[in-house]
Amino acid sequence: MWDRTLPPVKRDPDTEYILSVQPGAKVYLRDSTILKQGLRVRRSEELALRLVGEIGNIPVPEVYFASYQETTSEIAMSFVPGKPLDYCWNTLNDCTKERICRETWAFIYAWRQIPKPGNFDRYLCLADGSESSDVLITPLAEEADEGEIDIPLRDDEDVRQQIALRYYHYCGRKYTKEQLLEMLPRSKTCVFTHGDVAPRNIMVDEKNDFKITGIIDWELAGWYPEYWEYINIHKPSMDKDWQIWMEKTAIEKWNISGINAARKVLL
Repeated sequence: MWDRTLPPVKRDPDTEYILSVQPGAKVYLRDSTILKQGLRVRRSEELALRLVGEIGNIPVPEVYFASYQETTSEIAMSFVPGKPLDYCWNTLNDCTKERICRETWAFIYAWRQIPKPGNFDRYLCLADGSESSDVLITPLAEEADEGEIDIPLRDDEDVRQQIALRYYHYCGRKYTKEQLLEMLPRSKTCVFTHGDVAPRNIMVDEKNDFKITGIIDWELAGWYPEYWEYINIHKPSMDKDWQIWMEKTAIEKWNISGINAARKVLL
């Protein structure tokens, strides 16, 4: 069992630095410890970090302590040295860009091997088995119009049906639901997925040939269709050149025209 008995990190404003402020979460650096705190901090991120850390050859923060309360939650973890890749990407030569992208794909295919626990009843879920809040598949719930029914996501066909339902509900009319369904990628199974692989979440060492020192921000991680990492690497972004290189080095590729059509309506 994982040790949850360690005390929480004490806050000292004289030695503490705010690294980022996001809706529902703040990230602090204190000495060599990172503290992520807020209402958006969830157990699923802690479990994702621990699961990937157990693989052994993927650099991720080590979790020191985690606490979950009604008013706020926090995860204390090790500091990852280096800088986010987006700080230096445009200064890199083509050989270095290709190497970093190939290494990133290698990490992705390594963590894809993490099996989903047999007691998780959801086809698509976060690392703790809870429901994903991805905008493509979030239930309509009380927003549903007459005749629109959210269905349990039991397989890839259900995932595709939910994307098409949300597209049409939010006034997507360029394609019919049937046309969009035909455009959406297909998957035979669910694999463990980071969900937000992007230059801002890839740490590199400028002084050591831009070696990847860590993959961070695992709050969206869980089990998703095989194409999910790929479609999120290619979501609307300012990181166009990085996306081009990730496409060049991709081991598998999917037609994401349907995903792009849905995102134009849902994002």
